[in-house]
Amino acid sequence: MRTALTGICIIIGCSASGQDTLRLGLRQVVDMAKAGSIASKQAATVKETRYWEWRTYRSNYQPQLALNGILPGYRKTFESVRQPNGTVEFKPVHNNNSSLNLSFSQGITATGGKIYGATELQRFDDFDRKNTSYNGVPYTIGYSQPLFQFNTLKWDKKIAPLKYAESRQQYIADLEVVAVTASGYFFDLLLAQVNYQIAETNLANTRQIQRIADEKYALGKISRNEILQLQLEYLKAEKSAGKARRDMEIAMLNLRSYTGLQEAGKIALDVPPAEINMQVSAGKVLEEAYANNADAIAFVRRLVEARRDVAQARGNTGLNATLTANLGVSNSAATVPKIYQSPQQQQLLQLEFSVPILDWGRSRSRTKTAEANMKLVEYMVEQDKLNFVHAITTQVTLFDMMKGQVILTAEADSIATEKYQIAQERYVLGNLSITDLSIAFQEKDQAKRDYVLALRDFWGAYYELRSISLYDFEKNQKIIYP
Repeated sequence: MRTALTGICIIIGCSASGQDTLRLGLRQVVDMAKAGSIASKQAATVKETRYWEWRTYRSNYQPQLALNGILPGYRKTFESVRQPNGTVEFKPVHNNNSSLNLSFSQGITATGGKIYGATELQRFDDFDRKNTSYNGVPYTIGYSQPLFQFNTLKWDKKIAPLKYAESRQQYIADLEVVAVTASGYFFDLLLAQVNYQIAETNLANTRQIQRIADEKYALGKISRNEILQLQLEYLKAEKSAGKARRDMEIAMLNLRSYTGLQEAGKIALDVPPAEINMQVSAGKVLEEAYANNADAIAFVRRLVEARRDVAQARGNTGLNATLTANLGVSNSAATVPKIYQSPQQQQLLQLEFSVPILDWGRSRSRTKTAEANMKLVEYMVEQDKLNFVHAITTQVTLFDMMKGQVILTAEADSIATEKYQIAQERYVLGNLSITDLSIAFQEKDQAKRDYVLALRDFWGAYYELRSISLYDFEKNQKIIYP
């Protein structure tokens, strides 16, 4: 494996240290993407939105205080006034009717009812008759209780915390998906740089072999056909170098665009290590996934939402009633202070109800639909849980397989590199054909590419494990972002 790493390092250009060249490793690219990519900013924005939705939910369970009023309520117009004999006359109206109302309310989660209270002051000015009067409610307090109805506060208290917890874990998962995508762009550029260096090396080697072949041809040791074959190989190598350069520039642009890298100049990538110091088991990954993954929280939320829909369907059928009780004092006077002197008691007791007499089975149909949907959600969640477990088990198996593939491709790269060196020496000595040398060329190049691709699969599987479990197996701790 050490030979393979050395070979790749030489190909990429470990000596590149110009001032306009930025050297980056895989983890640096991933960190840059998490900090500066559009995808990470989108994830942060969604997280902020979900936070304020959570704050809105919390406010529903806190006392509400409001001030309402009409200041001024000036009117000057004609209005229709019914006379004692039943006729209508239009009379001029010129008045001011202003009011202020300070009220509070507090929802009761257990019952779905509401406690409320208010104080109110109203002023009426009749400008035509030069008269001013006041009406006021020093205080009133009451309670409103829905009967046999759906309790929104109760069910929201069960669902909203799950949604908020889900959104926080989804933010972490979104950043880990950014890591997966960033690693893909990293290896796109790494492979493009490998291909470019392979093409440049092959072009230089082909040029050197062609000079040797020209000397042999002048001495009559090789045929004209072999010279033509080498010329063709040189043209192919030159074409490959041009294409490889173009592909490398495109891959570099894609990496810059995704990570938000603003620095100018070339990018040279360091080959990531072929092993990670961590222990992974399917049981551990599954345990952490159920504890951290947003999908695992969503399983619970979806079931609770289905039960809520059934409760809502049942609550909106049959008898619906609201009981309201109110107690307070009120008064009217010519001045404001007199309103608060010996106010009169006011009371209210009201039962408002609605009973469907004939709805042609609509209420029952809604309830049965909600119950059938609940069963469907239960089956879907059960299937999603099985898929969840299968995906995790598969990913752990894939990660273990990729570790073995990296070792095998490293050994293959070492063998192919040594085989090419021997083939090149034999061709110079004249005991190997140009066809066999070309085959050695191709095997060497493909072995380098296979090694980089194996590294890509290995690190891709590593970041996929992180995104599924939201657990850092190197540090043995949960992944947390501020």
